[in-house]
Amino acid sequence: MKDYSYDKRKYILSGVVILVFITYVVQLFSLQINSEDYKTKADSNAFYKKTVYPARGLMYDRNGKMLVYNQPSYDITFVPREIKDVDTLELCEALDITTDEFNERMARVKNRKLNPGYSTYTEQDFMTLLSGEEFARFQEKMFRFPGFYVRKRSIRQYNYDVAGVLLGDVGEVSQKAIDNDPYYRRGDYIGLQGLEASYEKALRGKKGTEVLLRDARGRLQGKYQGGDLDTAAVRGKDITLSLDVELQQLGERLMQGKIGSIVAIEPATGEILCMVSAPSYDPSLLAGRQRGKNHKTLAQDKSKPLLNRAIMGTYPPGSTFKTSQAAVFLEEGIITPHTSFPCTGGFVFNKFRLGCHPHSSPISLAPAIATSCNAYFCWGLHRMFSSNRYSGTKEAMNRWRDYMVSMGFGYKLGVDLPGEVRGMIPNAEYYSRHYGNYWRAVTVISISIGQGEVALTPLQIANLGATIANRGSYITPHMVKKIEGDTISSEFTTPKRTMVSPGVYEEIIRGMRLAVTDGTCHAANIPGLDVCGKTGTAQNKGKDHSAFLGFAPRNNPKIAVAVYVENGGFGATFGVPIGALLIEKYINGKLSEESEEKAKNIQNRSIYYGNEER
Repeated sequence: MKDYSYDKRKYILSGVVILVFITYVVQLFSLQINSEDYKTKADSNAFYKKTVYPARGLMYDRNGKMLVYNQPSYDITFVPREIKDVDTLELCEALDITTDEFNERMARVKNRKLNPGYSTYTEQDFMTLLSGEEFARFQEKMFRFPGFYVRKRSIRQYNYDVAGVLLGDVGEVSQKAIDNDPYYRRGDYIGLQGLEASYEKALRGKKGTEVLLRDARGRLQGKYQGGDLDTAAVRGKDITLSLDVELQQLGERLMQGKIGSIVAIEPATGEILCMVSAPSYDPSLLAGRQRGKNHKTLAQDKSKPLLNRAIMGTYPPGSTFKTSQAAVFLEEGIITPHTSFPCTGGFVFNKFRLGCHPHSSPISLAPAIATSCNAYFCWGLHRMFSSNRYSGTKEAMNRWRDYMVSMGFGYKLGVDLPGEVRGMIPNAEYYSRHYGNYWRAVTVISISIGQGEVALTPLQIANLGATIANRGSYITPHMVKKIEGDTISSEFTTPKRTMVSPGVYEEIIRGMRLAVTDGTCHAANIPGLDVCGKTGTAQNKGKDHSAFLGFAPRNNPKIAVAVYVENGGFGATFGVPIGALLIEKYINGKLSEESEEKAKNIQNRSIYYGNEER
């Protein structure tokens, strides 16, 4: 009789053997084919894949002057498993470091918390940004240090010591950026701030690779297959900025010893001609080996030079805002150009009083703009909120808010720089949350003169000037004029219209021209330039801020300027003369001898010293 139990055991044993065999095959396949780690270790025994970094794109100003370029630098890297019998002391002498520094660097590289991608088979950074002289000294003895390699890189260099906060800087990539973009590897560089960050993908180019062959002892024997497997690096794209570097130099010179901002825009295109944030810093401070140290010093400075006040600072716009109020009142039919209001030392309603400076009374719109009458615009807002055109104060308030938003206030304009803030334009719901249902026109009357809850960035104030110059339209302000081989975003070429008709702006422009010929902006009356302007003196807990908004010429305007000097006093003290000098410089191409003397005087007038306010 046949023993079937034996047959069953035979099949079971055979199945186990086959299963073990299949498991081994699958595991070997996984290790040798699917596992990147195994492949990396295997390849590293025979090949050395050297990353070739592309040259970063250059930056030019609008007139073709080179602002940012590259200079060669070198990194020292190593593959941990290849380091054998290295004379540490000799290596330290070649790199001009101490043995303690050597040990510290090695420990930092091997610390997986600080260096998550650490592997003994992959290239690790040891020392970065060596100069040509430092590299030459190391290269002479490099053959003595098996496992150590040199990687050619470049660092940013600058032809001008201006626009640091605009140009930005380049530094080592963070782990977060590596996780978000597979292009980057540990040790790569990336644009961290300013335009370097905004246009990183255009500027960075594309990395290449050289595949080098090793011998049995790990020594490099030249290119594998004659370089057939190499991929060439593709240099980054050059970008042309809208910036006029000479205008930028003048602006930064005039703002020495002051805190604040200047923004100049070409109205027809929205191109930013000048953007000053004071205090400023030399961009070369954030390039090279001392970047970290210098960045820490700038970050600890109480005057905040790393803050781009033009887009990150929010301020009460003061009387520059009255131009936008005039536009609303005229468009809504609340007033006409001939409407007059009394000013008996200010706006007085029942027991409420908001002061004003001496001038004729009653007064109509254009003279009210020219003399910067507070009462006129307070009465205008009061009449709007009391008008039977609206169902009540809340509807009138929100209608006012809609006009402000259409002018580019209350939200980010969308400039091509990182860090822009939105400012503040209140609506009816905002006041209801704070005052319940018991607020009325007189409660919020200060918004009509650019005070109270209203807060704008200097960029938004400059954009208001460009909008008035264009008779009611603007193009999103931007810093880049052209990208090599690319077109700029349609956002920076498409005009946006406000809710105000072009004819209304003509009356506002008449008032702004009158302010220059016979009003608060008289210091901006430059012969032949037909300047239109508006002063601003914004109240503050300390000394008032000095502001100016203007453009020129009156017809076919070429430049709109906003100046904001913290604690600068009246608008005519700093705002007007600084704005006038920039307008003259840009349109005429130079300053007259008289204007150059004015520039020197303004440059030498300081409001603060170092980290201390005067």
